[in-house]
Amino acid sequence: MLRSSLQLLRSSLPFPNTSSVNSVVANPLALHSRCMHLTSNLFAERRDLRTYRMTMPSKDQTLHGEKSIEIDSVKDKKGMFPDKDTPNRVFDGVLFKELPIFNIKACKNNTIITMSDFKGNVHLTKSCGTCGFKTAKKATNIAAQTTAISISTKALGELGVRTARVRVQGIGPGRMAAIKGLQMGGINIVCITDNTHVSWAPPRARKQRRV
Repeated sequence: MLRSSLQLLRSSLPFPNTSSVNSVVANPLALHSRCMHLTSNLFAERRDLRTYRMTMPSKDQTLHGEKSIEIDSVKDKKGMFPDKDTPNRVFDGVLFKELPIFNIKACKNNTIITMSDFKGNVHLTKSCGTCGFKTAKKATNIAAQTTAISISTKALGELGVRTARVRVQGIGPGRMAAIKGLQMGGINIVCITDNTHVSWAPPRARKQRRV
């Protein structure tokens, strides 16, 4: 019976040479075997590119002083600035109270910079959106620094502004980057004023959710 089954296998399988037929006859169970390849678990995270990128540590692109800043306490009150004589001091041939002002509004999703005179008349306006940044890229510190360089270069070239004051409002990601960009654009910053609104009596929070 075994001989008849082997003859049936030899006649049904079209092998080109006799060596392969002899190997099959020698091991008839080889027809029912299958090679199994197992991938190592170490490379399982590479299959999902999104999961692999989430596990990688993000590159820190914050500037110095963006998250925290060290402030030296003034031991001598004579060195405090400003004082009562500050508005009448002269910086680059212009009184302090008549210097142009760069207003930086650092929002969560955008950074808007305007340049006005001491009377409040706005002469230049720039934002991350007008400088070519779209969607989530407007909220980066690189976009804020590029916007500050653009408006400072324009103010220096068209209006001849070299010395100015800076007024910052908001706690967005482009807060410190915009100030650094104004310096890189050639503006001599005399003073920096933080005009961020602080609510000492905020509205009552919502009640706790019941589950």
